[in-house]
Formats: sequence, C-alpha cells, structure tokens
Amino acid sequence: MDIGPNIISTLPDSSQDPYHESSLERYSTILNMVLQGQPLGEMLHALVLLIEAQKIGTRASVLLISDDGKRLLSGAAPNLPDTYNQAIHGVEIGPEVGSCGAAAFLCQRVIVDDIDNHPNWQKYKEIPLKSGLKACWSEPIKDSNNNVLGTFAMYYDTVKSPTEQDLILIQEAARLASLAIERSRGMHVQRLSSKIFSSLPIALVITSEDNSVLLANPVFKALTSTYYANLKLFDVQRFLSHSSPSVTADLFDSLSRGHAWQGELKGLKNDNDIIDIALTVTVIRDTFTQQNCFAWLINDISARKNAEQLIHFQTNYDQLTGLVNRKHLFHSLQSMIESDDLHHESEKQFSLMLIDIDHFKQINDTLGHDKGDLVLKLVAKRLSSVTPENVLLSRIAADEFALVLPGKLSTDSLINMVNDVSAVLDNPFSVGGQHLKLTISTGLARYPDDAENVEQILNCATQAMYNAKSHGRNCFRFFNQQIQKDAERSAELHMRLKSAISNNEFALYYQPIVNPHNGLIVKAECLLRWQYDGRFISPDEFIPIAEQSGFIVNIGEWVRNEALNTIAILQQRGLTIPLSINVSTIEFWTTDLQQRFLRYFDEKQSEYDAGQFPYSFITLEITESLMMKQLDTINQLLNELRHRGMQISVDDFGTGYSSLSYLANFPVDQVKIDKSFIQKISMGARHEALIEAIVSMSRALDLTIVAEGVETQAELDFIKLQDIESVQGYYFHKPMPQQAFFELLAKQSQTTI
Repeated sequence: MDIGPNIISTLPDSSQDPYHESSLERYSTILNMVLQGQPLGEMLHALVLLIEAQKIGTRASVLLISDDGKRLLSGAAPNLPDTYNQAIHGVEIGPEVGSCGAAAFLCQRVIVDDIDNHPNWQKYKEIPLKSGLKACWSEPIKDSNNNVLGTFAMYYDTVKSPTEQDLILIQEAARLASLAIERSRGMHVQRLSSKIFSSLPIALVITSEDNSVLLANPVFKALTSTYYANLKLFDVQRFLSHSSPSVTADLFDSLSRGHAWQGELKGLKNDNDIIDIALTVTVIRDTFTQQNCFAWLINDISARKNAEQLIHFQTNYDQLTGLVNRKHLFHSLQSMIESDDLHHESEKQFSLMLIDIDHFKQINDTLGHDKGDLVLKLVAKRLSSVTPENVLLSRIAADEFALVLPGKLSTDSLINMVNDVSAVLDNPFSVGGQHLKLTISTGLARYPDDAENVEQILNCATQAMYNAKSHGRNCFRFFNQQIQKDAERSAELHMRLKSAISNNEFALYYQPIVNPHNGLIVKAECLLRWQYDGRFISPDEFIPIAEQSGFIVNIGEWVRNEALNTIAILQQRGLTIPLSINVSTIEFWTTDLQQRFLRYFDEKQSEYDAGQFPYSFITLEITESLMMKQLDTINQLLNELRHRGMQISVDDFGTGYSSLSYLANFPVDQVKIDKSFIQKISMGARHEALIEAIVSMSRALDLTIVAEGVETQAELDFIKLQDIESVQGYYFHKPMPQQAFFELLAKQSQTTI
C-alpha cells in the first residue's frame, strides 16, 4: 500500500503546540524508527511510552483493526494489565462497544470520562473496572484514505475529562501510529522516508561537514529561499548570525563532538525578517564517506514567541500606559528583598514613592473616562521623562503610580525627587479642549527602615500617601510611627463603627440658629456625636471613616430617624422649629443610593396621617461636592423633596471646588457661609468684600443665608450690616444635648409669650 502526502500534511503544526519540544521529540523518535525499518510492534510500543511520558497518569494502548475490519486486535499496551489486554483482544467493533470499539466503528473520537456510568460500557464495564480503569478516551487511527487502521486509547484510574491539550495529544498519537502502521503494511523504507521527508510540516535539511546541502524538503526551501535559492550550500553561520553567541558556540561544539543538539535560536530568513526557531540537529554517520552528516530540523516558532511576549506584557505591564503593573512591581521588590548577594547587601535597600492624582475621579465624572485615560497616559509620559534609569516606574491602580528608588537615599534626595515629579506635572494638561491643572499626594516609605516585606512597605507608603491627602492634598509625607498609630486608630474606629448604632453609642446634639437682631432661635442644626469608651470621638475623625466604609448610609438613616423623633416631640410640646440635617455626598453617590434615600422618606411618610409628615420642618444640608456631580438624577431627587416641602441648604459654602454659578442650576434654597470666611472679617476689607459678594449673589438667586461660626461681637455687627437672616455660632449657643435644647426652647417660648 502506498502512502501519499495527505496523512503527513495533516500532522499538527508544532509552532501552534505548547508542547512543541516534546512533540518534536516524538516525531523525531518515530520517524527515525520508520526510517530504520524497525518492526511495527516496537514502533507502537515506543509511541505508547512516549505519550505516557508526556501525560503523567496515562496508560495508553494501540489496537489494530483485523483484516476483515470487524474486530480489534492487541497492538501495544505495555502498562495495561495482561488480563485486560487478553480480555479485549478480538473484541468486535460496534457503535456501543466501549470506547475503542465505538471509535473504530464510528470512525470518530469517543470520550468516556466515567466508564461505570457510560452506556457504551454497560455490558463490558466489569472488565476495566476490575483492572482499576475508570476513564477511556479513544481516537481512531486512520490512513491517508480515511480508512480505520485501529485505535489509540488513553486510560485513567479516575473519572477524568480531557483538556484541549489532551485532545491534541491523542490526535497526534493517532497520526504517528498511522505512520507506523502504514509503513509496516508494505511500503518500502526508501519511498516512505522520501514521502515523510517531503511532506514533513517542519523544515528539514541534511548537510555534509562542509555545509553542502545533500537533501532539503520543500518547507526548508520555502524558509530559506531568499538566501539559499540554489540550495547547494547552507550557510549556517549566517542563518544563525542573530542568535546568542554563547548558544551557537554550544551548538557547534556539540556537533564537533558528534553529539545531537536541541534548543531555540534566531534564524535569518531575510534582511528584514528575523524569526524565532526551534532547532534540532542530529548527527548521522555516513558509512560510505565515513564522514558525519547533519540533519537540521528547523521549526518557525515566531507565532508562539510573539504570543508568549504578548502574554508576558499583558501579565506584567499596564496596557494603558505601558508601565509595569502592580504584579511586576511586587515581583521586582520581592526579588530585591530576597537577593542572596551578601556582598551587595546595600542593594536590598530601597525607597518606595507612592503617587496619587488628587481629585482624579472628578476628571472622569466631568470629562469622561476616555479623557481620564488620556490624562493617565500623559502623566505616565511626564513621569517617565524625570525617572532615572535605575528607578522602576509603575502604575499600580487607577490613578496611583509608584517609583522604586534603589539604594539608601537621604531624605533630601527623596524630597528632590518628589519636587522633580511635582514640577513635571505642574504645567497644565490640554485634554478635550480644556487645560487641567493637576496636583498629587505622595507617600514615601523606606525598606528596611519602615517595613520587613513587600506588603508592609506598600502599606506604609499607602498610609503616608493618605496622610498627605488628609492634610489638604498637593503635598508629600514620609511614613512614620505616628502615621502607623493613626492607621491603627482608623482601623479600630472602622471596626467599632459597625456596632455603634446597635450599641446606642450615637447621640444627636443641637446647635440653635438664631435671628441676629433679637437672638431668637429660628432653627437648629442636628449634629452627630459618638461616645466611645467613655469619651467623644470628633466627627472630623469618624465621619471620613464612615464615608470610606459605606457605613455613612446607615448612620445617615439613623440621624434622620432621631431628627424626626425630635420634631415629633417638639410638635407635642408646641415648640416646633425646623431642623437642619446633614447629608453625606456618599448617600447620593449611585442611582441605587438615591432611590434608597427617597424610599426612606416614602416609608416614613406611611407612618403618618395623610398630609401630616413634617417635610416643612426639615432642611437637608448638602456639600458643594454634590453640586459638582451635576447629575440629572440628583437634581430630580432634590426637586422631588423640595416639592414635598423640604428645603435644601449648601453647607460650608465657599470651601469646596464649586463656583457661585452652580447655584443657578441646582435646586437650592439656602447657603451657609462657612465659618472660615466669618472668622477672617477682622483681617480686612478684602475678606469683608468676599462675604458681601456671596450675600449679593445669593440674594439675586432668591436664596436665604446663614452665617456659621459667629463668635465675636465684631463678627455679629458685620453680619447685621449685611442683613443676613440667620446666624449660628458660639456667640449665641454651643451644640447641646436634646434635653438641654428642649429646655432652651421652652424658656424662649415663655419669654416671648
């Protein structure tokens, strides 16, 4: 029976096979045996062992189709029990005869991952189960005309399903078995070797000691057609000229000693095309000339190498900026720390600089994420321009960058580096037709002074960076023990906040808001107080923690419950005045939270008689940052609450990043001038003019005004001159507990009767 090139052409391209080296070894082994004319049984035996070596846990077998095409006969199964081999020898093929019988009958792969429960094995399962075989995958072995020659099977002692690589492996095994079987059925060795040589999907050339080409297959001719068109001489040195000199030296040294060689090199396909190759060179002794010949098996693995490089880049580099990512940074730091070079112990020391772009979220919210991505790329480019070659620059989070500065650096050197970074980012960025001025908050930590491992050093730098943010941003901080104590304190409060409501640790205090002309209380602001371990925790300390953790949502609902209860008590006593309730921006951060906020009042309203809910006695105090979001959903929510009778007040106006122009388009009834402006009245006319401007603009927009933080007679006199309706501050009243507030209102009520 002749064997055409079709079966050879179906061999898998090893450039696509992750196990190409093992694949090449199997091809080489079986082809050598074929060329040497070894018996079929030995070739199949060798093939089974090669596959079992590739796939640990596999016990493989080859069954051959009988001459009448109806039965399967034992071919090779060195590691299957003899009792099992004897039992299946001569089994008839059929659509439901185990795995191999069905594969041979159907001429297609049959996968049985559980012999005990598969219908194909119901009549025969006792045979394999008794031998400890629980799974069997079978691939039909076909010749070049697609006729079944037998089956190649892989057995396992556990219930098991194949992976994609397993399927590739069993298919390759069947193809190699096909080669061996067809050869054994009468092909002459010379004809078979010629067909294999010509159809092998890998470049193969045989050369003499002086590099003369003795024989070359078509793939080699195509691969080297530019330089070796006449194929009389294979200039190996030139072909491998772009490879590592040490690797090529090892290659030629091995060949000179008559040893085979295998490895990966660079091949010069043409002047503009350098390819990656997997090279296997076998030394063959020519008995006629008594000289060595060399069989060069060359496989173009450029596609695989490119894929590996892409995977490596995606794994270790940030795709947006091209900088190394967090994983690569961790690996690099770990390598520095674990270095065993005792002579360069100082090289283990390094400083970690963590950089966070201030208010970056506002860029995404206002300009869009595409513009935010552009800003990040521009920042990365500028940082790269000032980063020394020995410094590792990384993007480790959305708007966080890290610099690893090796060696022990002085504080002044690190400060100079921070200044260089700040300076290069100081010039405005032009994005989307707008000029953006960026600032950064930077944290610095040093190894091993501040921490002993990678996670700790990053944590220290992060704490220092957040400390810089808490001090107003646009600055830097070195990690120190106080920062550590603050972080531990923050973690402690974070844990206690979870149970503060259920433990009744919160209380509302009330600070009256008065008419500046007669001192009468016209409203009061509800202020949250937390008593923990017998002492009060400042809201400035625990509110940011509550906001970061999300607990502020539940806390905000608790405050509103308490405020409504207070209003109910005041109504019963005939002392009703409006109450102002602070609302965190976090409570409006998402659409779901906005709906939850409105749903709270809907549910509370159901507890009151029709039209009795005290909307008119509630003022919600929001911050300027909420106006900055400028979301239609927030506007709709606040407009709905105003429609029900609530008032909306902007707290601490003038301290944020908004402008008076936002007031014109935002549903607001009142502004509260921040105490920082009030307390600067005595500093001169410029500060007075600023308050006058806020008052003038607010009146033009028909907004009422509250002046916060009034503490002196001079401040009060100026407020009266501006005819501001309401004031709040220690000059009149400090925040007080509920009972004291009730008594104060009762006293005022008696005085004004």
